[in-house]
Amino acid sequence: MKDLQIETVISQNRKPKPDPDHLVFGHTFTDHMFMMDYTEGEGWHHPRIVPYQPLTLEPSCMIFHYGQSVFEGLKAYVTKDGGVLLFRPDQNFKRMNQSNDRLCIPEIDEDFALEALKQLIKLDKDWIPSAPGTSLYIRPFIISTEPYLGVAASSRYLFMIILSPVGSYYKEGINPVKIAVEKQYKRAVVGGTGAAKTGGNYASSLKAQEESSKVGYSQVLWLDGRENKYIEEVGSMNIFFKVNGEVITPALNGSILPGITRDSIIQLLKHWNVPVVERRISMDEIAQAYKDGLLEEAFGTGTAAVISPIGEFLWENEKLVINNGEIGKMSKELYDTLTGIQNGTQPDPFGWGIKL
Repeated sequence: MKDLQIETVISQNRKPKPDPDHLVFGHTFTDHMFMMDYTEGEGWHHPRIVPYQPLTLEPSCMIFHYGQSVFEGLKAYVTKDGGVLLFRPDQNFKRMNQSNDRLCIPEIDEDFALEALKQLIKLDKDWIPSAPGTSLYIRPFIISTEPYLGVAASSRYLFMIILSPVGSYYKEGINPVKIAVEKQYKRAVVGGTGAAKTGGNYASSLKAQEESSKVGYSQVLWLDGRENKYIEEVGSMNIFFKVNGEVITPALNGSILPGITRDSIIQLLKHWNVPVVERRISMDEIAQAYKDGLLEEAFGTGTAAVISPIGEFLWENEKLVINNGEIGKMSKELYDTLTGIQNGTQPDPFGWGIKL
């Protein structure tokens, strides 16, 4: 695959750039996109960068009926000197292949995918916003495209990368969000697809998300699918708690997405010599820590939001207001440091940034 040449077709109808001060997450897309096909017996082939455009697929395509798909999310940032930084893109393509394996999708060449992404970003570099808190969101994804009505792994796939200039994921920005703890619905169980980044996981979360938003909560916090008591993750984020000076996050157990921002935060905390533990945590334990005055901070981590401080949990019809609903010191330091590493304004002792 490394010997394949990426065909490039330049768009002749460039779109107007959005106002960088009024970017809405995930609504605007750049002039070009990357595409590559898979055919059984031939492998991945025909890599190309083309103008952003609608797809033409047969109604019988398996993606519409059986949901065989994976996706990733990462970001590119423009630096003060006008350069471009990608944050740990190798980890995203590595995780994509882990999801591919779970969904019976042929693996991609991770190095080739990264090279394709670099070429695409260089072509649409002028779409990367530079205002504080903005970035270029990158969405690689794979869908099954065989026209066949039968429950089996597809023999054809389409791998694509699209780009979107974005502001904050949550309308609250870096201000604390309110999270409802979900007890009725379940997102995933061990042995299922919770550790894979596949569309079905998110589709099954919509009902709970819709109901929580009606009562003023930004997201839901999922509990485990077996005992309905152990904390797993928020809909779009992994979660951390600072309890009595120690940072705790749920251990990866096969039903929790192994977040790249999560891993980055753990490494950063250890670099600062902050006690950080990955283990099983019950919501009862967190509620007790709150009652004892030991729950100091809570925050979510993910590519979209980076760090999202949590100001309130709704649990058993009780509101647990954390740090007076204000951002905590550690959450702010983590956000400033990680975003600084991502956009090149702070030292990167880990070598995470990749320059284009």
